[in-house]
Amino acid sequence: MGSRSGLYKGMKHFPLWLGFCLLALLNGGCHRSSTSLSPAPMNPDSTPISSLSDEEWRKRLTPEQYRILREKGTEYPGTGAYNLHFEKGTYRCAGCGTPLFSSESKFDSHCGWPSFDAALANGKVAEKRDLSHGMIRTEIVCANCGGHLGHVFPDGPTETGLRYCVNSLSLEFSEKTDTTAAQD
Repeated sequence: MGSRSGLYKGMKHFPLWLGFCLLALLNGGCHRSSTSLSPAPMNPDSTPISSLSDEEWRKRLTPEQYRILREKGTEYPGTGAYNLHFEKGTYRCAGCGTPLFSSESKFDSHCGWPSFDAALANGKVAEKRDLSHGMIRTEIVCANCGGHLGHVFPDGPTETGLRYCVNSLSLEFSEKTDTTAAQD
């Protein structure tokens, strides 16, 4: 084996976590701007929904919804109820009921999760930088309760160029009828 350069010798003790931090700092200008979160929404009992305890969230959600929305989990591809669901209506946050996506923006991306090319207007979906799993991604969360929805990618096939890849378990569906609108 030949001799290692001085830089490489010093790198063998370079902490991996520090490398990820430096990478995140260097890539800071590449991230799309995040939607700012609105003031804390309220529950019917006047408690801000963002301040619910883990116990209160566990009572409100199924165990799988809790894992997705509160622990940033994901469901297996192709298993979600809304992956190939194309009824007309509104997809709402399963945690707090906030309308997030219209069926008008839904498309089949063949990725195994429900995909949308746009969120509803007025900052219903917020974006956060996600550096987990050795990747740089943009996480999407409900701006109302902070529940994890999935990720948004710049590879969508429509004119928006976006693909909001969402876990079915983070959504509830409200069918559009003659008396209700798809968007609130």
